[in-house]
Amino acid sequence: MNILITGANRGIGLGFVRHYLSKGDSVWACYRSDPGKLGDIHARHLYTVKWDIATDDGPLGELPDSIDILINNAGIYGPEKDGQSLENITTRAMHEVFNVDCTGPLRVVQRLKSRVVASKGVIANISSKMGSSADNTSGGTYAYRAAKAGLVIVSKSMAVDLAPFGVHVITLHPGWVQTDMTHQTGLVDVETSVAGLTQVIANAQSYAAGEFIAFDGRVVPY
Repeated sequence: MNILITGANRGIGLGFVRHYLSKGDSVWACYRSDPGKLGDIHARHLYTVKWDIATDDGPLGELPDSIDILINNAGIYGPEKDGQSLENITTRAMHEVFNVDCTGPLRVVQRLKSRVVASKGVIANISSKMGSSADNTSGGTYAYRAAKAGLVIVSKSMAVDLAPFGVHVITLHPGWVQTDMTHQTGLVDVETSVAGLTQVIANAQSYAAGEFIAFDGRVVPY
């Protein structure tokens, strides 16, 4: 299969790369500016692609004509500590995080729609349970929560719009994973998260179009 992953140079994205390469798939691993640990992987079917999803440009000439699985993983957290409190969150921070975490996946799908349609593939958008209104009991984290919530809605609309073309879209919650974004304080390691997420992706057709699913297969209330 042809797999395309954004934000693939570290953390969960890198975990996806390693998983699919181990299965013998061809992987297009996209990164914003620094390939990071992708440079340490020497695999015949790995193709690294520089792609900043925060812009309207895209490296279409370097990508496959058909994509079986598109994983929109690239994302940012935004300001740390009190920077996303009610008192301190700024318009600029809201826009920056929303541009990457919500609008970014939309841009990617707009550019790659025909290639996913060609294989009647699966699109998996990585959101977070922090974007769930039902799960929000602690408040704060305005930019990240809003962007991830927005992605759930965007993903649902994608699911409805692309279903007639044979493309199945799901939204994923990876868990609180031990990555640079969480300063390695998560409860789940990358391998466990990716193992669960890839199982959900493999069984995507068993979930409703646009469903919000956690790495352990449970539906996330929205």
